[in-house]
Amino acid sequence: MSFIDQSTVLLGQAQLRRLVPLDLDAIEQVEAAFKSLATEAVAMPPILRLDIPEHAGEVDVKTAYLPRFPSFAIKVSPGFFKNPSLGLPSLNGLMLVLSARTGLTEAVLLDSGYLTAVRTAAAGAVASRWLARKDAKRVAIIGAGEQARLQLKALRLVRDIDHVTVYARERERAQQYARDCEAEGLRCEIADSVHRALRHADIAITTTPSREPLIHARDLHPGLHITAMGSDAEHKNELAPDVLANARYVCDRLQQVRVLGELHHAIEAGVIANDAAFAELGQVIAQQMPGRANDDEVTVCDLTGTGAQDTAIATLAVQRARAAQAGTIFHNDVTA
Repeated sequence: MSFIDQSTVLLGQAQLRRLVPLDLDAIEQVEAAFKSLATEAVAMPPILRLDIPEHAGEVDVKTAYLPRFPSFAIKVSPGFFKNPSLGLPSLNGLMLVLSARTGLTEAVLLDSGYLTAVRTAAAGAVASRWLARKDAKRVAIIGAGEQARLQLKALRLVRDIDHVTVYARERERAQQYARDCEAEGLRCEIADSVHRALRHADIAITTTPSREPLIHARDLHPGLHITAMGSDAEHKNELAPDVLANARYVCDRLQQVRVLGELHHAIEAGVIANDAAFAELGQVIAQQMPGRANDDEVTVCDLTGTGAQDTAIATLAVQRARAAQAGTIFHNDVTA
């Protein structure tokens, strides 16, 4: 652990990986953030977005103040999708953590996107915990990158998954994903289409930057739950509008998904009215709105990523850093 001054903590990615692993505590922290959105006077401004199309780059700035936390985070999250051809990661970024009482900087978290990856995976687990069938055992993963791996890891913390089907446009990546699953003792088969991947799935998770719908109404079957992670910008789209018209739809924040989520495309297509009322995930958690009605219902959770999640995970990181500094022992006995 380093200090910029006596009160400001500076943490790098390696330290943050030790302090904030993807575990049930991280899932509970993110779930609490969703509940706060439904039950507290949360201040969460719209996402600030910068596009740099000539380099396939996009930068999001997200923040939120949640009364339950003593601090709030401001996150800068770049995604430059030509980077792999340069031998660089696609995602990067950092978080600033400030006191909610004084506005003073408490921490600089140079996580290179790690905390975003954790809170995104945790959000997927929260969605499945509240919307997927309790006996769900088979999952279809669409995509084979880092988030596809983290989503599966998080899901296995809340559901007893025993079979995985993966689909990716690059078959080599799907093959590596399947080998990694098998190495962990988890059966995994490779599908040659999204439709075949979903055919026997209880849960489907989409983790791609696709600009064209991957899942259509013809792919749905009774009892399926879909968590759509990829549509975090206006041009991204993983679910066809007819999917939303044939499922119980839940989202992370209505004001966001009407602009850049899967709902945005359904509204544009005229399938769903712009003023239609849907449940937010936090309202389901707080039992203000219904979730899954029965085991045959098809459910969809549209997750675009919120500043509330960023504040939650950043606060957890700083709390654990302070505990490690004080020599306090907590669940995984982290030392910085």
